[in-house]
Amino acid sequence: RGEITSLDSGNIDDTLSELRVDLCVCVCVCVCRFSQMLHPIFEEASNVAREEYPDQTQVVFARVDCDQHSDIAQRYRISKYPTLKLFRNGMMMKREYRGQRSVTAIADFIRQQKVDPIKEMLSLEELGSVDRSKRTIIGFFDQKESENYRTFEKVANILRDDCVFLAAFGEVSKPERFSGDNVIYKPPGESVPDMVYLGTLTNFDLAYAWSQDKCVPLVREITFENGEELTEEGIPFLILFHLKEDAESLEKFQHEVARQLISEKGSINFLHADCDKFRHPLLHIQKTPADCPVIAIDSFRHMYVFPEFNDLTVPGKLRQFVLDLHSGKLHRVFHHGPDPTDSTPGQEDDSEVASSPPESSFQKLAPSETRYTILRDRDEL
Repeated sequence: RGEITSLDSGNIDDTLSELRVDLCVCVCVCVCRFSQMLHPIFEEASNVAREEYPDQTQVVFARVDCDQHSDIAQRYRISKYPTLKLFRNGMMMKREYRGQRSVTAIADFIRQQKVDPIKEMLSLEELGSVDRSKRTIIGFFDQKESENYRTFEKVANILRDDCVFLAAFGEVSKPERFSGDNVIYKPPGESVPDMVYLGTLTNFDLAYAWSQDKCVPLVREITFENGEELTEEGIPFLILFHLKEDAESLEKFQHEVARQLISEKGSINFLHADCDKFRHPLLHIQKTPADCPVIAIDSFRHMYVFPEFNDLTVPGKLRQFVLDLHSGKLHRVFHHGPDPTDSTPGQEDDSEVASSPPESSFQKLAPSETRYTILRDRDEL
């Protein structure tokens, strides 16, 4: 039978890092009925994993009692129970397991995580068929059994959901290795030039930071699949609602976010959403897909609409919209109408809309109380 490893403050670092466990699925629990319900399922899933991966350095199932070890809960920012975290080579992955709580689903998740995320290219001609709609990182190595490639593997395993990873070796890769092993990034778009990694390939931290910057876009797409994850980050959303085929509006939004709002990256999430899929939030702000593109802020308390999409390119206009959220002005206008200094002829309609902003739509995508025991230690935004 599979064994659940108990982690505590004394052994967690050794288990996750020094023993070089390839994959660790850790369930963080407390004394709650949801944790108790998950325990036999998690234990049975560990039995399945042990049968398929008998080498105990490949996959480990572990458990942390966060009532007893609150320091671990704080360290990994656990705010709901039970939480299933994934660790690779001692490093916690950003995406936790949020799938169905069944033996089959958890076991399938492990199998997916064990699939090699790197596709080997057998000829450089394959470069011509790279899907330019996706973010792609390509490594050219002299040998597969090398420290450089091991670093590349670690990075690919962590960012497997964000980028496509390809690699070529030996004689196949030789034309691309004019100054040694080489890694390049191919951004989306046919005419966008490649970018070359200029750091040391044996330096994991440097290689990971460079790859993460390339693989994780500044403006991410929100879907019903990742909505809980994004909501749990706990910072407001600035969202472009656009029709799926409207790439021009998205490109304009991405450009202006990068130009005006890069300094606000840690205080607000920049997102885009499919108008058709997110009709309900649009209805909350009295819009339909026919009105798209539409820009709005969801503060997890209220939603605020950017008055005019075409003003997006007016210097500083989008930035001021975000700053007005942070300063409380958008909320103040909601309660008391426009500030006296803002009143100009023709704004009566705007003030009427501003005085009654709808409730947040996206807070409903947050972790559900019918699935988790949620800690109440953070103020509402």
